[in-house]
Amino acid sequence: MRIGILGTGNVGQALAAAWLRAGHDVVLGSRRPGDEELLTGLKELLQAGLQVDDPAGAAAHAEVLVNATPGTASVALLASIGAPALAGKVLLDVAVGFLEDESLSHQVVSLGEEIQRAFPDTRVVKSLCTIDRAVMVAPESLEGPSTVFLSGEDAEAKRIVGGLLADLGWPADALLDLGGIATARGQEHFALLFIGIALSTGTFKFNIRFVPPAAGAEAS
Repeated sequence: MRIGILGTGNVGQALAAAWLRAGHDVVLGSRRPGDEELLTGLKELLQAGLQVDDPAGAAAHAEVLVNATPGTASVALLASIGAPALAGKVLLDVAVGFLEDESLSHQVVSLGEEIQRAFPDTRVVKSLCTIDRAVMVAPESLEGPSTVFLSGEDAEAKRIVGGLLADLGWPADALLDLGGIATARGQEHFALLFIGIALSTGTFKFNIRFVPPAAGAEAS
């Protein structure tokens, strides 16, 4: 599959490396695609087949476009690409926006919802924003099974994203479809609890798991 990733930071690079290993055709979108320092830092990924282009080029390449940019800048960057170029595409949004005081930039309406409203013809799916980049691409590194969430309006888009999650190592029973894009609010707000857990335990490499009631347990 042709994947375009917007954002050249740690998350974008981790996802690019994992999907390259799975055999996908990956283009990383950067505002400075010819920057020598950037290309030097991406040397191993380039040798593995990664391509680097500007954001519009990454979007044009993509069957699935991944937003791994800072959440406070995501909508503006997507607007610079333009709604017509994004129409019909699956957009996997993994971003969360933080302000300088470390509060969330999207406290009422989630970034996922804002993107979907700004680009109604784009099929937005929110996922992977509840975990660290290391766990995103290696769920088997945890002691046991855990859960990754999906939010979005388009069932086929969520199926496609589910396939890409499988290529990262997530089994089908780890995926929990929360429903429409409004449920992305819960995913993004989990970032505050995530930080609290990380600071308390001294590690960002963890996840949570949905644990259903025991068989035969009476409903409350």
